[in-house]
Amino acid sequence: MNNVRVAAVDLGATSGRVMSGRISSERIEINEMHRFPNGAVRARGSLFWDVLGIHRESLVGIREVARTGPLHGIGIDSWAIDHGLLDRDGQLLGQVFSHRDTRVDGIAEKVVAEIGAAELYATTGIQQLPFNTLYQLVAARGTAALESAESLLLLPDLLGYWLTGVVGAERTNASTTQLLDIRSGEWARDLCRELELPWSVLPPLREPGSVLGNLLPEVAQDLGVGGDVPVVAVGSHDTASAVVGVPASTKNFAYISSGTWSLVGLELDQPVLSEEARLADFTNELGVDGTVRFLKNVMGLWVLSECLRSWSERRYKDVELRSLIGAAENFEPLRTIIDINDPRLLFPSTAADPMPERVAALAAEAGEQVPHSPVAITRTIVDSLAVAYRRHVRTAAALANVPLEVVHVVGGGSQNEVLCQLTADACGLPVLAGPVEAAALGNVLVQGRALGADLPDLAAMRDLVARSYDVRRFEPRDGLDWDGAEARARR
Repeated sequence: MNNVRVAAVDLGATSGRVMSGRISSERIEINEMHRFPNGAVRARGSLFWDVLGIHRESLVGIREVARTGPLHGIGIDSWAIDHGLLDRDGQLLGQVFSHRDTRVDGIAEKVVAEIGAAELYATTGIQQLPFNTLYQLVAARGTAALESAESLLLLPDLLGYWLTGVVGAERTNASTTQLLDIRSGEWARDLCRELELPWSVLPPLREPGSVLGNLLPEVAQDLGVGGDVPVVAVGSHDTASAVVGVPASTKNFAYISSGTWSLVGLELDQPVLSEEARLADFTNELGVDGTVRFLKNVMGLWVLSECLRSWSERRYKDVELRSLIGAAENFEPLRTIIDINDPRLLFPSTAADPMPERVAALAAEAGEQVPHSPVAITRTIVDSLAVAYRRHVRTAAALANVPLEVVHVVGGGSQNEVLCQLTADACGLPVLAGPVEAAALGNVLVQGRALGADLPDLAAMRDLVARSYDVRRFEPRDGLDWDGAEARARR
């Protein structure tokens, strides 16, 4: 098929979008057809995702893609870890918890004490994040929902099930759960038995690029399309899709998928399961075409977005993102450094515990100059992110023994010129920024190949992106004490 047009549903924790994607022999082109806000909903003291609302808005976008041209396929990617439980009739059991819900507090420590951190890492290769799917399931032991569950579906698989009626789990996303054996690529059933988890709820695994099935007749009718439109399992973890969309021309590159979360890492052929990697808390997740995403989760621009929300709610003036970033560029550099991955920054800002005050408190605790104004706090966040990027890019390269030539920054953070330049300065490497919609591009590329486009490997996909989209280059500058800033963040 020389001309493929598909719908790419790309879901983030703060917004979702549906893109039309067209692949020809010369270029790939995407256009935003529908965008909608997203966010966790608090009810009875817990945080949930409005998954039916996400499904509804996804259908609105897919319908618009179909209305404006041919529709050859549909693919869905989203954030990882969160999941829904289905009963034996295929109905959703209860609400879908957000990974930021506090029910997992203290669970990781209990599991590590029972299983052992080294054994967990040797089996799954996954970074110790307190909200991993494994810990969410342990927190759910004994609940009516888990005891009644027939299947566990991660978010893209759940939405795909509602489109096709087919149950399954795509491997790139399954690998994030801490329930997959990183060596065999299969579910770690022995681990589930040790933790008295119902491993039978884990669905059949499928490869990125496989076809789930065609649209259910009633869904096709609702969308106004024929019943032969397939849903393709893309790299359904959005970072897996984003890495496909990196326009790299060398194997020796680092990537930073910069958005609500920042995923900082390398693309490798094999996992790195050394004790040094475990102690550095790096994760090994599966990628498209048998690759491994060796990376570190960093808190990302979530902290800044929550500060913006807090300032807006308090009716601060001049707190629009672009103007704040512009003002922060001229603010004193490296004045205040915090550990941007401190767990106290994980949870949403509230009136009683606003995010700006948390940033200031971390600075005071570390003996740093305390930022008070929005500009000072914004500069603290971008400086601290650049320091974290430096640390983890260099650590990843050392652990994997990869000589790096360039850092690719994709996602929303690639539009933040101040952060991109600081990342180049901090890492001492050129930064190539863009494309912004790398996850959607990766989604479209994997669909395109599954539907017949001549894209035999990742190199061909990335070459097509490079020919279709411009990137901005940031050269590293000297003059700031990045070694000292990193030491301050570690402290």
